[in-house]
Amino acid sequence: MAQHIQPRGSILEHLWPADEFVQKALRIAFAALVGSVLLTLSAKIQVPFLPVPMTLQVLAILMMAASFGRAAAVAAVMLYLVQGAAGVPVFAGTPEKGVGLAYMMGPTGGYLLGFLFMAWMVGGFVDKAKALTRHKMIGVMLLATLVMYVPGVLWLGVLFGFDQPLLAWGVFPFILGDLLKALIAGLTFPMLRRWVG
Repeated sequence: MAQHIQPRGSILEHLWPADEFVQKALRIAFAALVGSVLLTLSAKIQVPFLPVPMTLQVLAILMMAASFGRAAAVAAVMLYLVQGAAGVPVFAGTPEKGVGLAYMMGPTGGYLLGFLFMAWMVGGFVDKAKALTRHKMIGVMLLATLVMYVPGVLWLGVLFGFDQPLLAWGVFPFILGDLLKALIAGLTFPMLRRWVG
């Protein structure tokens, strides 16, 4: 099967061209609002695990980052985190498991930071890639998902001790599901990009 090569640039850039600073700022602000709502909704769809719940946020962030590009995707994740820090119950398990900075300093904190890395990596790739092939999209999304685990596991180690079974707690229960989400996103985005384009 022949590889479909997509033109460079995000879907957001294609749908909302902007040359002036104010137009770009408005585009990023709008995308950040939409993205933060998407992340909140994806956080509420979850399968309970300990110590970190499994949600659809990985899939949502990957698709959002690819669709929005780096600046808008990072802005969306940052807005989401600011809302959570302010006590808005946007995170998985909130308000039942607490809200605000107290929640963010718990077991989920490292993964929340990892969301920023995911958005930065995938959004930046879409912004700069000369062509968006299916294989490249799958590869960058798989890599970004693995990178997200690094601050997650490190923070679990800080909280519970590095002598604990951190991989068994924070990686093994979720890795297959998250890699499957990355595969789905990598396969879906080029088709979506081609349809929009």
